[in-house]
Amino acid sequence: MDMPKGRPLTLYEREQIESWLRLGRKKQWIADQLNRDYSIIKREIKRNSGEVLPYNAQAADYYASRRKRKTNKRKLEKWQNEKLKKYVEDNLNAGWSPEEIAGRLKDNPPEELKRCKDKAVSYESIYNWIYAGEGRFGGLYKKLRRKQKIRQRRFARKKQVKTIIKKRVPIMQRPEIVAKRKRIGDWETDSMIFTGESILSVQFERKTKLCRLHKCEDKTAERSEEALRDSVDSLPRNFWLTITRDNGSENVLHTETEVPSYFCETYCSWQKGGVENLNGLIREYFPKKSNLDMISESEVYAVQERLNNRPRKSLNYLTPNEVIALEISKKGL
Repeated sequence: MDMPKGRPLTLYEREQIESWLRLGRKKQWIADQLNRDYSIIKREIKRNSGEVLPYNAQAADYYASRRKRKTNKRKLEKWQNEKLKKYVEDNLNAGWSPEEIAGRLKDNPPEELKRCKDKAVSYESIYNWIYAGEGRFGGLYKKLRRKQKIRQRRFARKKQVKTIIKKRVPIMQRPEIVAKRKRIGDWETDSMIFTGESILSVQFERKTKLCRLHKCEDKTAERSEEALRDSVDSLPRNFWLTITRDNGSENVLHTETEVPSYFCETYCSWQKGGVENLNGLIREYFPKKSNLDMISESEVYAVQERLNNRPRKSLNYLTPNEVIALEISKKGL
């Protein structure tokens, strides 16, 4: 008679093992009677017997069923964490990154989660749930920055056209304090190109992560500089100390803006990495193939405020708007 393979021991078989052990039967004899491999019976007895207590069928069956339960289930897939899962899903749909969600949960958990067993989840666990867990069935990767089906980092360098800019001050002459992000007022600016004639003028404050977005009718320097001046006028003047620019043709009229400007080296966009990263966030709302001509100023402003109301790790998970509001209140502006 063939031995059953892959079938766990039943309670009835365990009761027989207990009875035969009490009668002093050998393990090999018990294995032959149950038509089981000797190693199975040996392991069963060894696992469920102690130095003092003998083998007990009821206890052995209980511990076997407990071991069989899946204990490494993802935190967001446990039924006890439905509220935590909903919080993560809602904020992914709101455009938050897994790191921002995890940071907010750690430092400022919402009231509805404070009584839950699990009040927080790491951003790696969120990524794992999105790509390998139940989150993959909802296509939640589309809510992430790069919308990649497979979690993989990819880098690309944009080609730039060299433009002659008069009175250009190189970034090497920029005050050293700007690189340290110790003060408010050091900005980076860039232009985003789309399929239509219109472009997006983007400004990014290095310390507070505050951004300003303006739709421009075209890529001319006049329109770009007008948009930049609108950004300058949106805040008190002492919040604008420097501007870091690239060497694009839209910056040839930089002298028309009173704020001192400094220019990156050619093909070194990483020298204004803050605004470059912001561009990636904006692409989530306005993909490169979008026709910006069809998008209104109010829609652009809505995206701007959505970005300014997202918690940032470097700000201890406060939002840029919260930080700038605190700074304005401190200075009584």
